[in-house]
Amino acid sequence: MSASEKHFEPSPADISAARARIAPYAVATPVLENEELNRRVGGRVLIKPEILQRSGSFKFRGAINRVLQLTKAEKAGGVVAWSSGNHGLALSYVAKELGIDATILMPQEAPKAKINGVRANGATVRLYDKTKEVREEIGAQIAAETGAVIIPPYDDPYVITGQSTLGAEFSEQAQAMEAPLDAALFSCSGGGLVSGAATGVHAVNPDTEVFSVEPEGFDGMAQSLAAGERVTASPVLTSICDALLVTVPGQHTFPLCQSHLKAGLTVTNDEVIAAIQFAYKNLKLVVEPGGAAALAAVLAGKIETAGRTTGILLSGGNVDPEKYATYLVSELPPAAPNQ
Repeated sequence: MSASEKHFEPSPADISAARARIAPYAVATPVLENEELNRRVGGRVLIKPEILQRSGSFKFRGAINRVLQLTKAEKAGGVVAWSSGNHGLALSYVAKELGIDATILMPQEAPKAKINGVRANGATVRLYDKTKEVREEIGAQIAAETGAVIIPPYDDPYVITGQSTLGAEFSEQAQAMEAPLDAALFSCSGGGLVSGAATGVHAVNPDTEVFSVEPEGFDGMAQSLAAGERVTASPVLTSICDALLVTVPGQHTFPLCQSHLKAGLTVTNDEVIAAIQFAYKNLKLVVEPGGAAALAAVLAGKIETAGRTTGILLSGGNVDPEKYATYLVSELPPAAPNQ
């Protein structure tokens, strides 16, 4: 790991080392292009479906990068983490593959598909009540009692560096298509994905504009970027993006985003549902709400796409079938004329 004088930041050498480290385990997901999407936005949109990654989301990259760097003694103690779902799925998947014990703390209202998936991977699931319990405190207690290593979902240098492999891979793929990215959009909760992906993108192409995309009301990153300091969002409404409900950026992730992001964007529930429906109809892909945020932003015209090449990440595809079905049949208000 390297660090600047001000904050942690993975160097190009760190990113290259992480790519080599995880290569035997992680899928180099493809880049797709869709004629209808390009027509709608008046430019080229390159789509990276990290839903095809092992465990169903980008989180596998950060989890495997972290676990592979545990010592033999640390592996013997196992790992513990808190997660709304995808980090837990990824870490439990990695732990199963490497023969390590894992305990995952999950909110009681987490999607059943994610809870069941973690259990199917052989991990111990400890459900908690967000209104009465503090997940970090529970995790610290378990770690103290068992010797397990805590692996946070986003605010961790090893995890961030793992996610940076995605950005570098994406940017290289775009250049190989002779379509260098003018802009790249990544969904954002605590910022582990977008901060890491941005450093990876910029290690390959410093000119790409990178944007975070958050649910309306849960836009702690967007507010923090605008304010120049970490700000906690105060949501009034709820969001269907269960994977994107952190309200304040991480201590490690925010400085990186300050350095690498153009701005923060937000999307509404209706815009996310429209993106889920578009992915199903036109891309033939199943995308969970949080995983569709970047696509939602592009479809809703949140940034200029005409005559430009825009990269978007479909970050996860772990969704309850019953909820997914309701999204597909939801009737939405007509799109604005420019959409």
